[in-house]
Amino acid sequence: MQRKTLGRGLSALIPQVEQDKAERVVNLKITQIRPNRYQPRADFNEEGLRELANSIRTKGIVQPIIVRPLEQDSYELVAGERRLRAIKSLGYSEIPAIVRRLEKEDLLEFSLIENLQRQDLNPIEEAKAFLKLIDEFGFTHERVAQVVTKDRATISNTLRLLNLPIRIQEAVSSGRLSMGHARALLSVEDETKRLNLFNRTIKKGLSVRELENLISKRTSKKRIRAYSKDPEITALEEELQRSLGTKVRIFHKVKRGHIQIEYYSLDDLEKLVSKLASIK
Repeated sequence: MQRKTLGRGLSALIPQVEQDKAERVVNLKITQIRPNRYQPRADFNEEGLRELANSIRTKGIVQPIIVRPLEQDSYELVAGERRLRAIKSLGYSEIPAIVRRLEKEDLLEFSLIENLQRQDLNPIEEAKAFLKLIDEFGFTHERVAQVVTKDRATISNTLRLLNLPIRIQEAVSSGRLSMGHARALLSVEDETKRLNLFNRTIKKGLSVRELENLISKRTSKKRIRAYSKDPEITALEEELQRSLGTKVRIFHKVKRGHIQIEYYSLDDLEKLVSKLASIK
């Protein structure tokens, strides 16, 4: 059964006027707070942290962090890691916090959703966060889209970034390569060619349009003909996509062909197999 808090994001974390009056802001020692084990963010902008620290120094903490209680008077961070890091950099010994009783499963969900709604994640961190919601909570692509207020196509396209080689993923994470570049490289099926194009893009500083043109020039006329669809085949593709809820491509030749069905997690694969097995 779906929990009542599912998908509420920050509104489920930030206290409202009508909440239990016993819940209040308390000052906790920094040493009492453990890191969030489910923090999806891997990169924290140092300049941004310095700016936040300067703001805290002059104006104080505007919004308390949120923690959950553990054993022996210790707490686990739920939301507010940037604030906690900034406070540590200032050498402060305490920080204002709201103590919220949450289960481990809630901690993972809230940690992901908080970052996604604040748009604090780079595209690869977003993709990994989406995948965790799918794999560990059984979210569908539609459910993820609803929770993070993005359309389903954006969720699916972001998840596809995880199909790129690690080197390219790292470049996207660091900002050396844009989402536009990454999407263009995803259209190249051969991994060796994909890496060569990536290296050339980085070395020469190619724009997205220049990369797309380069890929287009390298695509043979034979392959272009293979991808041009007759309207009837296109209609069948669309029908399959609606039925299966995922991207489907039909490669049809005179007497034979094959169908390509995409999935983005083991959970997706199991659902696809179940749907296909039920077809009579």
